[in-house]
Amino acid sequence: MEKLTISQWAEDDRPREKMMRMGAAALSNAELLAILIGSGSTKESAVDLMKRILGDNRNNLNTLGKRSVHELTAYNGMGPAKAVAVLAACELGKRRQMQKAEERRQLDSAMAIYEYMHPLMQDLSTEEAWVLLMNQNYKLIKPVRLSHGGMSETLVDVRIIVKEALMCNATIVVLCHNHPSNNATASQEDDRITRRVKQACDTMRLYLLDHVIVTDGAFYSFREHGKL
Repeated sequence: MEKLTISQWAEDDRPREKMMRMGAAALSNAELLAILIGSGSTKESAVDLMKRILGDNRNNLNTLGKRSVHELTAYNGMGPAKAVAVLAACELGKRRQMQKAEERRQLDSAMAIYEYMHPLMQDLSTEEAWVLLMNQNYKLIKPVRLSHGGMSETLVDVRIIVKEALMCNATIVVLCHNHPSNNATASQEDDRITRRVKQACDTMRLYLLDHVIVTDGAFYSFREHGKL
């Protein structure tokens, strides 16, 4: 019986598609390594090839990482480029273990928010709107630029804010924008946008911590002014 290549497998069984659908943790070591090498040989798929190589290394990635390019290329279907990719992945895994997890920035006050955003905004000649997405401990997950060139309800789409927050499991939201005029006061339009974003956040059980207006040397906090 002729052996199926990975491209002939059902889509749900292919390593790349499986990873995109279920995440990297759902894949076996052989499947992850198969993604790196891309293909096997005419006799076996990339997954089967990596299963065989792992088996010869007691199914231990540390042991595999000690092999040489010459040793790996002894396997049919494993050329020098594939062998280098596998060993590079093992080395990256080792280096990752040696490094500490990156410390997320804590943004639990208007001053902390201003100090984070000021370097990004101090030299802008036009308005930009950003949203800072945080976890329940006020640690920054990621910043998202919402608009460039203006601040209005049409440019600041609350759907994008909610979507981005839900996609990264954020629970706390901060809205930021700059005033190139260096006037650190809120306009009526700023007030309207803040109310609209707060209403959307309340509906989706997100906490709008603040809306901070950034200028070069000062800031305006909606929460500190009792508007949130």
